[in-house]
Amino acid sequence: MQLKIGIIGLPNAGKSTLFNALLKKQVADTAPYPFCTIEPNIGVVPVPDERLAKLAEVTKEEEKMDKLPPIVPAVVEFVDIAGLVAGASKGEGLGNKFLSHIREVDLICHVIRNFIDPSVVHVAGEINPLRDKDIIETELILADLQTLEKQQEPFAYAQGKPQLGRSTKEDFERWDLIVKLREGLNNGTNARDALTDKEEREMVRDLHLLSMKPVLYVMNVSESQLSDVSVILNEVKDPAKRPSINSGLDSSPSAQNDTLTICAKTEAELVSLTPEEQKEYLAALGVNASGLDRLIQKSYQMLGLISFLTSRVIEARAWTIQAGTTALEASRIIHTDFAKKFIKADVIPFNDFVAVAGWRKARELGKVRQEGREYSIRDGDVVEFKIGS
Repeated sequence: MQLKIGIIGLPNAGKSTLFNALLKKQVADTAPYPFCTIEPNIGVVPVPDERLAKLAEVTKEEEKMDKLPPIVPAVVEFVDIAGLVAGASKGEGLGNKFLSHIREVDLICHVIRNFIDPSVVHVAGEINPLRDKDIIETELILADLQTLEKQQEPFAYAQGKPQLGRSTKEDFERWDLIVKLREGLNNGTNARDALTDKEEREMVRDLHLLSMKPVLYVMNVSESQLSDVSVILNEVKDPAKRPSINSGLDSSPSAQNDTLTICAKTEAELVSLTPEEQKEYLAALGVNASGLDRLIQKSYQMLGLISFLTSRVIEARAWTIQAGTTALEASRIIHTDFAKKFIKADVIPFNDFVAVAGWRKARELGKVRQEGREYSIRDGDVVEFKIGS
């Protein structure tokens, strides 16, 4: 599977700068005025995974190869969506067009401006992260309310009770959820907070509600702010807000599950440096990893995604799956025929695979487990599927 992340925020929040840094090149236009981006820019970015280089080294030595096998990382598709403004749900700033692009993504990366730069216009005036965040979230909620208002009540109610006739029991259950969502959204609650049960969410999945999508809040700050994340998060912390927002913007380490602090300008500057220079630069700023790497890793965590690995002469590769995916389902990701002819999966944890230097020695030492189709793949499993003819 390929993860798709939509980057949204007010105009000039730093979305396109962040997007360009992600792609390691200048793709999206950047300019200090609103609506510099009109159509969404799309780019595919490799998922950082240091394990792949080690797998390639092991395979090269084990197979006596002249050069390393190709390394194929998992990838994430990023969509740089044009800046939204207040009134977007009613078409302001070409809002309806922009909102439609958000429906297609798995996760929303909400960039919130918290840097001061007189040369970069702020559409809402002074810098106010909490206000900016609420402007965007309000527009997503209003767009969802429009979607819900278009839904038809099932037939028919008699004396307050549903009569099963033209409509099914499931139709009435779904309608009850729509009513529940309307009430929540009208009270300013995101759909993801108004409806938390997994089965209930599945019943309204076809509505593609914008505020139902998971959100990673990215605070775009200046370099001088990077070393003190807690202060920045406290600036947008609001105890009166809804649970998901409050937990996401809480400054305590345990609550920072959907919040990230990045300096988009710094990330763009890192692109031109060597890996060694990047580490030195980040260390000088008091940061142990680039914001881009942390963004991708955090997105995986929020969506419950993991990677399993394959290592052969033809390639060392990472495959993205949902946590809990079975060996049979994982084999289908490599090739549909694998699932049809699945026999078993040889599995070994990454650290063990590297420690014993490959499949051959691992089998000799009894380190390889033979798992059936119901085995739940774990993050970092090195897997070799056995397929029948």
